[in-house]
Amino acid sequence: MHARTAWQALAHHPLAFLATRWPWRALAYLLSGVGVGALTLVVLVGGLLTGLVLLPVGVGAAVLLAVVLGGGVVARVERCRLRLVDLDPAVTDRRAPDAPGVRAWLRTRLRDRLTWRELGFTAVSMTALWWMDLLVLAFALALPVLCVTAPLDDPGAWPWVVIGLALLPAAPYTVTGWAGARAALTRLVLAPRDAELTEVRASRARLVGAFDAERRRIERDLHDGAQQRLVSVNVLLGLARLDAGPDSPLGRRLDLVQGELTTAVGELRELSRGVHPRALTDQGLAAALTNLTARSPLPVTVDVALPGPLPAPVASTAYFVVAEALANATKHSGAGRAEVQARLRTDTLVLTVRDDGSGGADPAGRGLTGLADRVAAADGILRLSSPSGGPTLLHVEMPCH
Repeated sequence: MHARTAWQALAHHPLAFLATRWPWRALAYLLSGVGVGALTLVVLVGGLLTGLVLLPVGVGAAVLLAVVLGGGVVARVERCRLRLVDLDPAVTDRRAPDAPGVRAWLRTRLRDRLTWRELGFTAVSMTALWWMDLLVLAFALALPVLCVTAPLDDPGAWPWVVIGLALLPAAPYTVTGWAGARAALTRLVLAPRDAELTEVRASRARLVGAFDAERRRIERDLHDGAQQRLVSVNVLLGLARLDAGPDSPLGRRLDLVQGELTTAVGELRELSRGVHPRALTDQGLAAALTNLTARSPLPVTVDVALPGPLPAPVASTAYFVVAEALANATKHSGAGRAEVQARLRTDTLVLTVRDDGSGGADPAGRGLTGLADRVAAADGILRLSSPSGGPTLLHVEMPCH
C-alpha cells in the first residue's frame, strides 16, 4: 500500500523506510517548524506588546485585532507544511461571511470557533511545539555528532564515539516519529474532527442486512422484467413501422412512439445503473465515482486513493452516499463545485463529500437520516458540518473487515 503519511511509511516498512524520501521530508518539517515557530514568537509577541502599549490611544485595538487574526495566517502556513509528512490536504470548516463588506467579514471571523482554535494552536506552537522540534533535532542529530567528534579534544573520550555511532541509525526514526506526532496534533486541531461534526442518529436495527437484498431485487426486476419488455415492445413497433407507409399518419405516430420508448429504455437503464452501477462491481469504487461525477451537473473533484477493492457492502454504501450528497448539493445548496475524497486508514474507509454551497443542512432531515441509516447498516458513522453560509462537509467512516 502506498503510504500517505510519514507514520504509515514508518509502520508498514520500517527498514525500507530508510531508503525513501520520508525521513528527509520529516527533517524538513521539523526544521521549518523551528523557523516558523521562532518567527511567530517574535512577530506576535511584538504585536501583542505594541498593541497593549498603544491601547490607550486607540491604535492598539487594531494591532491586537491583527494579532488575533494572525493566528489564521499561521494556521494556513501550518496546513501547507503538513503536506511534507501527510499528503492529504487539511480542509477547514470556516464559515462564509453572512454579508458583503469588511465589517461583516470581521464579525464572522471573530464569531467563528475556528478563528479562536487557530489562535490557540498558534500560542501552543510558538511557546512549546517549536522548542520541542528543536530539542528532538538536537537529540537526534547534534548529540551523535558531538559524541563522534569528542575524541578530537580529548583522546580518552573514545567511548563516546561508540555511543554516537549507535545513536545515528536511530535518528531517522526519532525525527520521523516526532514529525508524525506533530502532524497528527496539527490535523486534529486545524481540521474538522469528530467533535466538530454533528452525528446523524440512526437506528441500526431498522435496516441491517436489508439494503443489499432490496438492491439486488430491484436491479433484477428492472433488468429482467420491465427493461426487457420495453425492448421487446420497441422491436414490435419497429416491425409495425415497416408495414406502415413511409409518409402515412400512422407511420409518423409510430415513429413518435418508438422515439419516446427508446428514451424511456435509456432512462430505465440509467436508473438501473444508479441502483448498482456495473462499474462498481467490475472496476471498483474509484471508477464508479468517476463515472458518477462525470454525469453530475456540478463540477466535482474526485480524489480516491485506495490500495485495493473494498467489501461489496462498503463500496455500494459509499457510492450511494456520494450520489445522494451530490444530488442534494445540486438541488438545494446552490453550490458551485464539490469535492469527493476517499481514503483507507488502517481498516476503515474515510469518505468526505464537501461543497461550497449555502450550508444549513438539517441533520434530522429525512434525506440525511436515510443516509445515516444506509451507513449504519454497514456499521459506519455519518457526521455532518454545515454552518449557515457554508461550506457543507459530509464525513463517513465505515469499517472494512
